[in-house]
Amino acid sequence: MLVEIRPFSYREEMITRSWLLSSPLDPRTTMRFSLPGTSAALRLSPNGGTYALRTAGGPATVTVSLSAGAIEATAIGPGAVEAIDAVPRTIGLDDDPASFPVSTGPLRELHLRHTGLRLGSTGRVFDSLLPTVLGQRVTTDEAKRSYRELVAAVGEPAPGDAGLRLPPSPDAVAAMSYEDLHPFGVERARAGIVIEIARRARRLEEIVDMERAAAVQRLLAVRGIGEWTVGSILGPVWGDRDAIPRGDYHLPNLVSWMLAGEPRGTDDRMEELLEPFRPYRRRAMILLKLSGAHAPRYGPRSPKSVISRG
Repeated sequence: MLVEIRPFSYREEMITRSWLLSSPLDPRTTMRFSLPGTSAALRLSPNGGTYALRTAGGPATVTVSLSAGAIEATAIGPGAVEAIDAVPRTIGLDDDPASFPVSTGPLRELHLRHTGLRLGSTGRVFDSLLPTVLGQRVTTDEAKRSYRELVAAVGEPAPGDAGLRLPPSPDAVAAMSYEDLHPFGVERARAGIVIEIARRARRLEEIVDMERAAAVQRLLAVRGIGEWTVGSILGPVWGDRDAIPRGDYHLPNLVSWMLAGEPRGTDDRMEELLEPFRPYRRRAMILLKLSGAHAPRYGPRSPKSVISRG
């Protein structure tokens, strides 16, 4: 690992590190599933991406890219040290795709096609919990729009010249009311949950150091957080490589269609079909999403190959 530190400005520094790779890694795809996206806090590029974050030492902006068999990362801002230290976890350097238990079928094809996918995690609860709660009971496009507009309005400019904005801070969101959130397309029920998780942010951040069962219990103790929300954030936050969300509108149908040729599925059927891939069901779920496939909207039809469905 190469390390270079040089002053940038008062209370800011720029840090650059690189990690040699012994196996494929696709930082763009990995960060797509470990970082909250669709906002001014993240910009993906063909070989990586740039993202803004808050750390204990202050805000930072991190750029990650793949170059000549190595991952190179640069962090700038008061929180640069903490931000650069978190890069290996964010891009899943400790994840081993070769351990995925698959030998035949559509998932084998997808796994071979996406050998660079790593299961990364951030350890930052509120940053992922906020857009996830915004995604409750609305379409994906509506949730993305709400989060994108909230980041633009509430997040401060991030360090450096990348033009990013920081994710909204818990303090800023906790000070908002339903009337403040309504212009972002957030109705009263979700607004109440958003404000509550912001007020409890300090306690919720502690789950990254807890055992899984205790982490789940603390999350579920917040009114408005259920199985879907917990299953959606345990992977990208806590690092659970087996986490899948129950209660998703599309995922059971996608899993049932891709793995069994059944156009409709339930949560129980989804878990039954994903059981052979435990304890890496999160990878199976992401690979199925990367296929670009969709269960047929009307009635059954003969299953096709994964290539044609993708």
